[in-house]
Amino acid sequence: MNQCFSCNTCKSADKCLEGYIAGLPMETSHHRVEGQSTKCGFGLKGVCCRLCSNGPCRITPKSPRGICGANADTIVARNFLRAVAAGSGCYIHVVENTALNLKNAAVAKAPIKGKGALKRLAEEFGITGSDEHDLAYKVADLVLKDLYKPEYEKMELVEKMAYKPRYEKWKELGILPGGAKSEVFAGVVKCSTNLNSDPVDMLLNCLKLGISTGLYGLTLTNLLNDVMLGEPEIRMAPVGLGVINPDYINIMITGHQHSLFVHLQERLTDPEVTEKAKAAGAKGFKLVGCTCVGQDLQLRGAHYTEIFDGHAGNNYTSEAVLATGAIDAVLSEFNCTLPGIEPICDELMIKQICLDDVAKKANAELMEYSYETREENSDKIIDAVIESYKARRGNVPVNLLPEHGNKNTLTGVSEISLKEFLGGNWQPLLDLIVAGKIKGVAGVVGCSNLTALGHDVCTVELTKELIKRDIIVLSAGCSSGGIENVGLMRPEAAELAGDGLKEVCKSLGIAPVLNFGPCLAIGRLEIVATELAQALNIDMPQLPLVLSAPQWLEEQALADGCFGLALGLPLHLGQQPFIAGSDLAVKVLTEDMKQITGGQVIVELDPVKAADKIEAVIDDKRKGLNI
Repeated sequence: MNQCFSCNTCKSADKCLEGYIAGLPMETSHHRVEGQSTKCGFGLKGVCCRLCSNGPCRITPKSPRGICGANADTIVARNFLRAVAAGSGCYIHVVENTALNLKNAAVAKAPIKGKGALKRLAEEFGITGSDEHDLAYKVADLVLKDLYKPEYEKMELVEKMAYKPRYEKWKELGILPGGAKSEVFAGVVKCSTNLNSDPVDMLLNCLKLGISTGLYGLTLTNLLNDVMLGEPEIRMAPVGLGVINPDYINIMITGHQHSLFVHLQERLTDPEVTEKAKAAGAKGFKLVGCTCVGQDLQLRGAHYTEIFDGHAGNNYTSEAVLATGAIDAVLSEFNCTLPGIEPICDELMIKQICLDDVAKKANAELMEYSYETREENSDKIIDAVIESYKARRGNVPVNLLPEHGNKNTLTGVSEISLKEFLGGNWQPLLDLIVAGKIKGVAGVVGCSNLTALGHDVCTVELTKELIKRDIIVLSAGCSSGGIENVGLMRPEAAELAGDGLKEVCKSLGIAPVLNFGPCLAIGRLEIVATELAQALNIDMPQLPLVLSAPQWLEEQALADGCFGLALGLPLHLGQQPFIAGSDLAVKVLTEDMKQITGGQVIVELDPVKAADKIEAVIDDKRKGLNI
């Protein structure tokens, strides 16, 4: 490509990355922002309906109803429910595959790396077994049976996993979910043409989908992965484009389903495979983390130091990772794999391989994962990647950015590793909150996008504001990639915190932002919140804890948000979902939800104003607890 794109890149919180992308001789998503800056006003408000051939209908003051008679409230709620159902379906797909992989691993007597995680799950589910493989099989089978129940049959693990006061609230509201896959189906049916026209009923249905999404798609996916892949361990690790070593055959991984490539991950370290790499001219193989599956591997990186060098960045860093010219293949298995990587891969001769057809790219080879054929598939992938390396190295320019990122990001944080770090219980954290050295907790989670002030701009600036106010930040998702690459997860970032939080961080040797890993780890934050509420003998809405998704992107994020609202937690969003066309929907989510579940949606794009609102909520919760 000869065209210059450097004048039109969007802003990034990561100035080193921003400058790098501005100088690239190829188009990226950062360049396309300006061309898409004019948005459809009807789409932004959620008042465009194209569900039948009478449409698309658009609601205006002069035309307050579609041809069928649906008004703005119905159309907005219907569009919102459809998006939440799609997002929930994505997460249920992930937990289904994870449970199937654990079940197959148990049958094959594969090593169980997370024995403690398995023991805790079995005890929580009330399961006993003859050995660890029998236990793992029964745990996975019980999860799958719940997922496959009909919509009218309630999932039994909800009561076992949920905090009792929350479970009772959900039961009272009539939003206990049936089988998770059936709930997605029912949600889609409900928002079809000329069916449900009750916006409040549809919004409550979103909460039901949020519960099944959160407890299964998020929480259980993490815990099942812990059983198979090993539990997170707190450590320091390198991040950013600087982790890319051109002396190796590099595979960029992207998606959400770590268990789909774990066999390949371990096969790449076999001496015979390393010899193949050396015969091709490389020192061996390395996996380069990108998006949430990279965060997941980073979280467990203590177990995989031989193959994993570090996490490079989030979804909108992936194009820059490829532009270095040192990536020889992309291995994808789920979303956050941008279509925009395709022309870059073509130009730089980068092999694309998809392990799950839901993530199939037009110019990628599909090598669909199967537990039964995993050994054969791994060898096919290895041979294909070696051929890619041999064909492209020396023929494609290398454009590294070794100064990007840092070498001492704190990672490996989970509900277990953090509690162990604190001495085996949450009392030290609670004492710090009561004393006011830590004012409260903010879970800054979710995606990265390019429209909330720029790439990671709202996320990073809000995080800086929160820690400045002695609010400790727990991060999960692509937000973590942006926050860690600018250095806020290093112990040195304590200097940016308020006096109280700074003292805590320096005394413990930690960062003011704790990285829980992928967006799936929002489920880990739910466990932390539950255990803090249990320790205080209060319900979750009383906690001085706020969730924030400053730069939410996908339908999955909306399903995540509905889980947070069902838990009764305040939820800050940098950008409003597409609901502004319905005063009723806005009122239900921002005001009425306080009485329904205890949660509420807070919308604010300005990072300082958003921090003001989050701090005010935390101050109010502290007053409610007399601290």
